[in-house]
Amino acid sequence: MSEHGGAGQHGRNARGGVGVSGIGEFGLIGKITARLSYGPTTLLGPGDDAAVVAAPDGRVAASTDVLVDGRHFRRDWSSARDVGHRAAAANLADIAAMGATPTALLVALCMPADLDTAWAEELADGLSAEAATVGASVVGGDMSASPTLTVAVTALGDLAGRPPVLRSGARPGDVLALAGRTGFAAAGLTVLNRGFRTPRLLVEAYRRPQVPYQAGPQAAQLGATSMIDVSDGLLADLGHVSAASGVAIDVRRDGFEVPRQMADAAQALGVDPYTWVLAGGDDHALAATFPPAVVLPSGWRPIGLVTDGAGVTVDGSAYDGPAGWDHFR
Repeated sequence: MSEHGGAGQHGRNARGGVGVSGIGEFGLIGKITARLSYGPTTLLGPGDDAAVVAAPDGRVAASTDVLVDGRHFRRDWSSARDVGHRAAAANLADIAAMGATPTALLVALCMPADLDTAWAEELADGLSAEAATVGASVVGGDMSASPTLTVAVTALGDLAGRPPVLRSGARPGDVLALAGRTGFAAAGLTVLNRGFRTPRLLVEAYRRPQVPYQAGPQAAQLGATSMIDVSDGLLADLGHVSAASGVAIDVRRDGFEVPRQMADAAQALGVDPYTWVLAGGDDHALAATFPPAVVLPSGWRPIGLVTDGAGVTVDGSAYDGPAGWDHFR
């Protein structure tokens, strides 16, 4: 073993690629920053002690999330670009769920010394590409040696003069609506866990979420009373809204369409597809409540109602399956 924590001669790893120890921290930083592009809100990018990001609203929405190799992603299931897209999406969706527009990402990367530099560069490409879909930029971060590959991302966003949409604003009589899709990523994860790589629709949904970013600010402009990013499962996340708002929420199964690929996969694997739809995470749909007089725009569909009481039900009854993901269970 070399003094570089497991990298071989001239910094090459066991797979014959160039490990990060071969070019060093600053060499890798140079390679990554050379690949980044910057949106109009980035006033100063990487290169100094801190970046400078425009905040015309005078307030900044901020969120952070972490992905750990072997727990949140597997490198034999997802490319480095895929992981970059997923890591960015998890944070950008949180910003959108506050009714804000994402502006910037900060990324901390902890990695083994023999990690291919190409993997780290492609990760940066995925992060930057996902951020660019909403006009945001990767503006800085940090890196460290670690035995476990870990990607930690912080997102910043602009509220554009509007109040943030909180989890605590739902009121009895509000309509529960959803933008985006649920169950696709969870179905893809189940398929991968069973050793398959198809249906592609489901596997790709797990690898790269399709997040309805614009629906967040749109909901805020329409007067949404509460909103949340569906990251851990629809029922689990609606539980947070229910508790914060002091209301009951009823979800209707007929508000969802189960696509043929999901139905077929569920039948083949012996799974109820609504387990994925109601309790599966990682699609990063947005769930919001609206006053009953609001006409929902394209992209939003009603899936339930807010009532007096407490807790979350499905078709008027308690749900007896798992409601979603808990990192410590």
